[in-house]
Amino acid sequence: MKRVLVTYGSRHGATEGIAEEIADALREDGYHTAVVPADDVVDVTGYDAVVLGGALYAGHWHHDAVRCARRNAEALGRRPVWLFSSGPLDDSAAEHEIPPVRGAAREMERLHAREHVTFGGSLSPSTQGFLARALVREGRAGDHRDLDRVRDWAHHIGAELAEG
Repeated sequence: MKRVLVTYGSRHGATEGIAEEIADALREDGYHTAVVPADDVVDVTGYDAVVLGGALYAGHWHHDAVRCARRNAEALGRRPVWLFSSGPLDDSAAEHEIPPVRGAAREMERLHAREHVTFGGSLSPSTQGFLARALVREGRAGDHRDLDRVRDWAHHIGAELAEG
């Protein structure tokens, strides 16, 4: 059974939720998955494939995702890797392809990642932080994660892994 690491950089938990959905879908496809915060990943050699995600904040990919990619670049370059981002606080990610932000695009190239996808984000009215409170005041709170789309993408990864 192939082992897949699903790792993420998330400040408030929405990206973690996407990572959990990806792992659940891959388990349904018969893969052994582990979900680990990107900041805690020190060695990926025990995994056959990696899915690495990062939340988007002000046009930047989460720093924990970037650091994880750099810290493990050599080993990640020798296995299949997929990247995802989460963040748009509207339905744009479900309506059309959103290219990776510069930081994610750099890591995609460095790691020879197979694919990148952007999913909608989520912002709760109780989320802490200056920027989050400003977005809530603008009426941007809400959950824009399309979990069916997340699961479809994860099954797509599972199918690619099955093909070898």
